[in-house]
Amino acid sequence: MPGPMQGGGEQEDPIPASHFFLDVQGKFAEALMFREVTGIGATSEAIAYKAVKKGDFHSVRMVPAKLQWTEVVCKRGITSAMDAWKWRSEVEEGNVKTARANASIVMVAQDGSEVARWNFINCWPTAITGPAMNSGTNDVGIEELKFTHEGCTRVG
Repeated sequence: MPGPMQGGGEQEDPIPASHFFLDVQGKFAEALMFREVTGIGATSEAIAYKAVKKGDFHSVRMVPAKLQWTEVVCKRGITSAMDAWKWRSEVEEGNVKTARANASIVMVAQDGSEVARWNFINCWPTAITGPAMNSGTNDVGIEELKFTHEGCTRVG
């Protein structure tokens, strides 16, 4: 019989979130590796609805309201790759319609096998920024790409 600290069954190890890339269909020559990605998800506003019925004057029911997809922020060490900057320039030139593309963030294990994927619909870049530069440090220059989308699903 297992003791209180033994759990009594097999436990699945969490996946290290250290290897992942962004693939934007038709916009990147190859998938871009990033060191940090934040903002994958969605939020729903909640409305307090007073559900009054006979004999009950205190019930408040929370109902979902507007759904909003969160903006995704990707950070990476600057390289000579210009695909993200070219994608953003489409928006800057007023071509949001052509800038929209489906994309995926793919997490891979150390052996390169895919372990998780998030698919995004109708993405377009809302911002791109170059690195902060300081000759007094040995830090890698980090550029940041932000994109918005109209839906996200997790696969795997």
